[in-house]
Amino acid sequence: MIRILIVDDEAPTRVRLRQMLGAHPDVEVVGEAESGTQAMEMVGQLRPEVLLLDIQMPGSSGIDVAACLPQPRPHVVFCTAHDQYAVEAFELNAVDYLLKPINRARLAQALDRIRTLPPSGTQDEALDRAARPRGTTPARFLARKGAQYVVIGEDRVQYFGSEGSLTRLTSDQGEYWMDPSLNDLERRLDATRFFRISRAALINLNAVTQVEAEAGGGGHVTLRNNVRLEVSRRRFRELLNSLAG
Repeated sequence: MIRILIVDDEAPTRVRLRQMLGAHPDVEVVGEAESGTQAMEMVGQLRPEVLLLDIQMPGSSGIDVAACLPQPRPHVVFCTAHDQYAVEAFELNAVDYLLKPINRARLAQALDRIRTLPPSGTQDEALDRAARPRGTTPARFLARKGAQYVVIGEDRVQYFGSEGSLTRLTSDQGEYWMDPSLNDLERRLDATRFFRISRAALINLNAVTQVEAEAGGGGHVTLRNNVRLEVSRRRFRELLNSLAG
């Protein structure tokens, strides 16, 4: 059974997608979300295998949601009236990109493609690398503070820290929480902009203001928010090389 979450801010679209999916006996619609923030909450609760995901929605866009999905990441099929996001969508490893109005044949084709894929969450590292931002495109992160999800631009990020089963995002405007682990983020992010300095921290290289070497080969970095973090001995020389460009 393919467990699907429908995400669209327009109720008539959600109704039509549910009706069309009803023709497929191996499909179960586990829920509907009308915003990106609600979608992230429901992904965590319901663990769907597939998202039928609109792009332009209030609050967080579908692109933001797809870029920040936790592991195991569901397969994503974008459903949108706009064709200008196709390149970005496929860089985020979208299974398909359906233009509205979506017809039964096109939806069936997307489902056939999903049936040939391994279960969600089992993609290899090559597919994870496909989700990394390319070139100069800035990353965006969907994180939460209390019950609210917010989109945080790359330039606001200081570092990511590991806190038990969650990841703390420290920005220039406060602290937020994310589901993806540091290992997930390290695989997906551009290594020219983000660097893993230890098991417990992944920093934004553009946030570094000072590096201190210490006896034994390790050291510390100071970030622009004046936070001082330890750099492991194994990572210190590589950090200097990364900062040198």
